Amino acid sequence: MSSKVYVDENLGSDLPDRGTANNPFQTAGYVLFINESATTIPTIFVRNKEGTDYVEITTSALKRAKKDSDGLAKKAKKAEELKRKEEEMKANEQKKLEESKKIIITEDPALPKPIKAKISKLTPLRSKRVLVRGWVHRHRDQKGIIFIVLRDGTGYLQVVLSGLLAQTYDALTLNLEASIEVTGILQEVPAGKTAPGGHELTADFWRVLGSAPGGADAFSNRVAGDSEASIQADMRHLILRGETASSVLRLRSLLLSAFRETLISLDLLEVTPPCLVQTSVEGGATLFQLNYYGQAAYLTQSSQLYLETCLPSLGDVFCVQESFRAENSHTRRHLSEYTHLEGELAFITFNDLMDHIETLICDSVQRLLDDPVAAALIKQLNPNFTPLMRPFVRMSYADAIEWLNEKGIQRPEEDAEGNVVKDAQGNTVMGNHVLGDDIAEAAERQMTDIIAKPVFLYGFPKELKAFYMKAMPGVGPGGLVYTESCDLLMPNVGEIVGGSMRISDMDELLAGYKRVGIDPTPYYWFTDQRKYGTCEHGGYGLGVERLFVIPKILKDISMSVFQGSSSSYRNVASGVLFGDGSVEIHAEADEIPPYQGNIIMGKLNNETAK
Repeated sequence: MSSKVYVDENLGSDLPDRGTANNPFQTAGYVLFINESATTIPTIFVRNKEGTDYVEITTSALKRAKKDSDGLAKKAKKAEELKRKEEEMKANEQKKLEESKKIIITEDPALPKPIKAKISKLTPLRSKRVLVRGWVHRHRDQKGIIFIVLRDGTGYLQVVLSGLLAQTYDALTLNLEASIEVTGILQEVPAGKTAPGGHELTADFWRVLGSAPGGADAFSNRVAGDSEASIQADMRHLILRGETASSVLRLRSLLLSAFRETLISLDLLEVTPPCLVQTSVEGGATLFQLNYYGQAAYLTQSSQLYLETCLPSLGDVFCVQESFRAENSHTRRHLSEYTHLEGELAFITFNDLMDHIETLICDSVQRLLDDPVAAALIKQLNPNFTPLMRPFVRMSYADAIEWLNEKGIQRPEEDAEGNVVKDAQGNTVMGNHVLGDDIAEAAERQMTDIIAKPVFLYGFPKELKAFYMKAMPGVGPGGLVYTESCDLLMPNVGEIVGGSMRISDMDELLAGYKRVGIDPTPYYWFTDQRKYGTCEHGGYGLGVERLFVIPKILKDISMSVFQGSSSSYRNVASGVLFGDGSVEIHAEADEIPPYQGNIIMGKLNNETAK
């Protein structure tokens, strides 16, 4: 180093290869520190302001610099000691790992043969030797004893590894989500201690079936609870292993079972309509289209039309089917693919239909609460959940318009083209609801949140509803024709069920086709239901996933499905992801497996289906 060094506290930097007038150090203390072992200390020149001259350091400043140098030396010594300890610890760990490879454990053939069991079935096997397989959900090492919480999909089990079992290479390198097999004695936990199921497995033998990585690729680094929604969606396959996500899917399964049990008790028969169709139910704008051997085909929006064809042969029917809507709706209550529970009932009135829907919802929820497993899951996900109270409020569309205006709940004004009107400042112009308006979701939500009870909103204007909905006789308020239709609205979520009486008269149905511009030819099979013994009938559709938002179990409906997305759908054949309103899914004919057999009732023309 030069006999002269330069220091500038404002512009300098305490880094090697510094010290010139143009490239100074920042502190004099650092200069003394790096020259601690030097035979001669260079002369230090300092300046406090750019543009001024360097001056030789004063005696008092040099004393302060010496104190700073001593502090840096202590820090360096401490860092060196810490580094030495870390290297020593790393060497010891490496030595321990190498030694662990020499430890070979074998199962004692003198022990009784273990009973293989799922975790949920272990309670009757206490004090017996059992064999359990699962994934490492949690684990910790406490003074040479390894405690593992094992998960097998049916429950959780605490496993204890001790002695040589906790000293093997596999034990020392065990990571979350590794799959393992454990045998040992199942014992009830002592009083005052807790463990899943009230028991723990003291292992006498175990082995790794499938390892899991540690380090940067460790499970805990891939799945973080505070990550963005898009990242969590990409990691959904791993998030499903978590307690909340798996509990939701488990409760979803129990909910579907409860629905089925309720409907069967009401004498409805389950059928399985097609998902690949050539007809629209809710309008062509929300169809996912694909090329099926040169013909247009669609993913079903609803199975309603097919259910109606079953009434004369099977009586009242229902289905639990996936439906697809290409709606560009980025909300917590919309899905492009959802589980659609639909029912159709013959020889009923409009009041019968609403009574049936109310019974279906309330009885199914009560079945869950009466099931200890389902009740425990509900309590886990939302401890404050309370069952729905009957009877539900019933409010006509016309009364709802009046109610909204009385409460000052307004809607955005629109011009003749349906565009939202803005004022000079760019703010949305709001106005009162008028008869004929389609009540917006936000207004429905406000209404149900204020009423704080389930509400059947019924009797919508004919022009707002689908072509197949039965009209009420005569003309109603505002000179409008109203329909025997209803939406079931729930606090906290809005609409969960839509239903109506169906048109039973042939001429009225043909007029319905014409009103919305539908060619009746592909619907011949649906029209025939009015030709061969028509009857008064009605039905409904329920979005199963929305029920999880009612009790505030979930904030976002997408978390109740395997791979939720409100705005996109993936073409399985090509792997292409469509979103932001892209509704066509085109797959070449040779990419789609041939259908075996005949397809009937408008699903696809028989000529191309064979």
